[in-house]
Amino acid sequence: MQSFVDAGFGGIQVRVNDRQGEWVGSAGVRKLGSPAKPSTDGSFWVGSVTKTVTATVVLQLVAEGKVELDDPVAGYLPRLGLDRRITTRMLLQHTSGLFAYTGEYYDDGTVVPGIPVVGQEWVDNRFHRYSPEELVRFALSKPPRFAPGTDQNYSNTNYTLALLLIEKVTGHSYADEVRRRIIRPLGLTRTVVPGNRTQLPGPHAHGYYRYTHNGKTKLVDVTRQNLSLLAGAGDMISTTKDLHTFISALMSGKLLPAPLLAQMRDPHGKLGYGLGLFIQDLGPTCGGTIYQHNGSPPAGYGAIMYSTPDGTKTLTASVTMGNQNINPTTEFPKALGKLLTATFCTS
Repeated sequence: MQSFVDAGFGGIQVRVNDRQGEWVGSAGVRKLGSPAKPSTDGSFWVGSVTKTVTATVVLQLVAEGKVELDDPVAGYLPRLGLDRRITTRMLLQHTSGLFAYTGEYYDDGTVVPGIPVVGQEWVDNRFHRYSPEELVRFALSKPPRFAPGTDQNYSNTNYTLALLLIEKVTGHSYADEVRRRIIRPLGLTRTVVPGNRTQLPGPHAHGYYRYTHNGKTKLVDVTRQNLSLLAGAGDMISTTKDLHTFISALMSGKLLPAPLLAQMRDPHGKLGYGLGLFIQDLGPTCGGTIYQHNGSPPAGYGAIMYSTPDGTKTLTASVTMGNQNINPTTEFPKALGKLLTATFCTS
């Protein structure tokens, strides 16, 4: 944990569960200017961990015969004018080619802007309310990145479309279906599908965003933000305890039939992404394959969720940004590597 603080992150809370029991701890600060450590059961924005929940609900609908993985999504959502080659499977494994409404970033450094998620424009806009259909229609107004099924690119658009698919097929809101199928059966008392809610409930650490505008460096407390911007793709609130309960139940077969869980955990393409999960090989000395999905909203927070194939060992954590000028895209993987080694490579 200390490696995150040493790298310049504000704070971290960690939970590890295995056959021997449970370990929790935290490091850093809950809020700038206060010496108190983060709560070990604090709420946080989980970001793209939401995608694993969304994929699970879609696959439950597949198990019930209400959705076919390889049928055109346009057949379920005809009003959107989707390319009929795009299937449900392509949404869940990021192979649809649909423009990412938060912007497209290419390997050569080219950026095609989308809805603002960085800088002063995002800060000024962070309480704006978006509807899922508004986000999808914005994405559909842009040229696709590639033809459906020909490549793979991580895109929030896929999972906001999956939300609309869930609502159309069930006749209920996405939030109601997540509560009925995941939250209530597993007793996830601190997990929330927030909609337009901007406040984290209960104890929580503060997240900060440091950026430059007009030549001046600014630091903003972004604990409150409206994540309707990432509907179905990165908007949920949870705790390390609830994320442990969810990923352990999923991996142990309590939420999906074995054949569909196997498809969910089958890595595809250059991302090594299944259906709502990343598949990662830690090597034989660390127990081999683990399944994970991490996440972050536009700013302030990071979420960590890992599990062994049988769900008996899990690592769940939340990281907050502080006031240090760091590049999280480089510093986060370094610190995370140490955390994974400590969790999965030691007995």
